[in-house]
Amino acid sequence: MKVVIFAGGRGTRISEESTLRPKPMIEIGGKPILWHIMKIYAAYGHTEFIICLGYKGWIIKEYFANYFLHNADLTVDLANNTTEIHQNNAEPFKISLIDTGLDTMTAGRLKRVLPYTNNEPFMLTYGDGVSDVDINALLDFHKQSGKVCTMTAIQATSRFGVIKMQEDGTIDSFEEKPEESGTWINGGFFVLNPEIKNYLNGDMDPVMWERDPMDALAADSQIAAYKHHSFWKAMDTLREKEELEEMWVKGAAWKKW
Repeated sequence: MKVVIFAGGRGTRISEESTLRPKPMIEIGGKPILWHIMKIYAAYGHTEFIICLGYKGWIIKEYFANYFLHNADLTVDLANNTTEIHQNNAEPFKISLIDTGLDTMTAGRLKRVLPYTNNEPFMLTYGDGVSDVDINALLDFHKQSGKVCTMTAIQATSRFGVIKMQEDGTIDSFEEKPEESGTWINGGFFVLNPEIKNYLNGDMDPVMWERDPMDALAADSQIAAYKHHSFWKAMDTLREKEELEEMWVKGAAWKKW
């Protein structure tokens, strides 16, 4: 099954890095986070990708067009204009790199790449989040649901510590950044049937996927939530990038390969 990845946004909340390259190309452990996401899917046998490009999309094109050189040991003889490859680390990826517009919103980007999905079910995710979600279990859930769309739902974590106290204000304990707040949020990692085209009518370029299309799916009872209780993390800020780097060194939960 093909995997569509949103990779065209400006990444303004992590501008320390995104002024130089698109957010999905920010590296974790020496590899773009986009590569990590693709490796998650590839671990479950899904190696065909459709990348929605926008801001600085040429950098993503260049990376994959020269992937062989980026990931090989080689000797370049300038005098004789020859290159000797010593060792390479290829991936079994087939990648369609589609320019979906500089300022196009996510619904517009999705609509623009629909022709490349061949009117078949496909998966969709964002180019800045990693998880240890079981892709096979997600697909099974989607098939059983019979819905047009399945969205992986995760429980929001608090950015701050919380105070546990009695009615009179006496503090009993402190809990640093509780892992589960009881609130479920969009964790990406979608599965979509071809009928999704019916929810992308008209000019979608100024429309967010997370607004009108998903609202319409919910109104039609055509979106199901696959509850994921384990690891998930998005990279929105430099601090989160540094946290992911630390996780990678210690043994990343999302590494399935």
